[in-house]
Amino acid sequence: MLQVCLNGARNRGECSSLPVTPEELAAQAERAVAAGAEDVHLHPKDADGRDSLEPGVVGEAVIAVRAAVPKHVQVGVTTGAWAVSDPLRRADLIRDWVVLPDHASVNWHERGAEAVAGALLSLGIGIEAGIYSGTDAPRKFLASPLSSRVLRVLAEVTDTDPRTAVATAAALLKELGEGLAVPVLLHGEEGGAWPVLQAAARLGLEDRVGLEDVLVLPDGSPAADNAALIHSARRLLDS
Repeated sequence: MLQVCLNGARNRGECSSLPVTPEELAAQAERAVAAGAEDVHLHPKDADGRDSLEPGVVGEAVIAVRAAVPKHVQVGVTTGAWAVSDPLRRADLIRDWVVLPDHASVNWHERGAEAVAGALLSLGIGIEAGIYSGTDAPRKFLASPLSSRVLRVLAEVTDTDPRTAVATAAALLKELGEGLAVPVLLHGEEGGAWPVLQAAARLGLEDRVGLEDVLVLPDGSPAADNAALIHSARRLLDS
């Protein structure tokens, strides 16, 4: 499975083509799926361009993107602590969601991850368990009673050095072990994004690419949009 991560916690100052509004997210999701993406991850943003978990903001983004992609394409959102630092408040906001995404990411190194995950499970929303390299997330996740109830593990390689990112990915996967009962989506960031994507393909793991993770194509040239990144990823995966 190849997921497109449309925008992340970035802002327009970092990338002029970053989709922020529901309409922009929908347009880029549609083009990315046409280019070969099979799943969508996005960060709903408020009028100031900041990540938001407010029910109205989340609902508008999910409705717009769902209308733009085929029905079989799942749409997910973030629950990152940078949007709302208090995990109990995050859980309360989630329980107030009226329009439900298919899945949502929960970063297991963040305080209160299980409370946030529990709120999602209570609504029937799938959990992408974000396991960052260089954190205690692998240990916490493997010890969690919720580890077998997540939709997938997002193995997130935070090493942005293309020379070492693949080794960091291997170390992260070793920490997670071979006995996981759920699929693993392995991905990198910035300079590590493309090497880690190729490593994921070699290992037969799910992967993702999009403006959240990287702003350039494999040759180092700027990516026009998410569809350009997905197109390049498909060429690499199919070669």
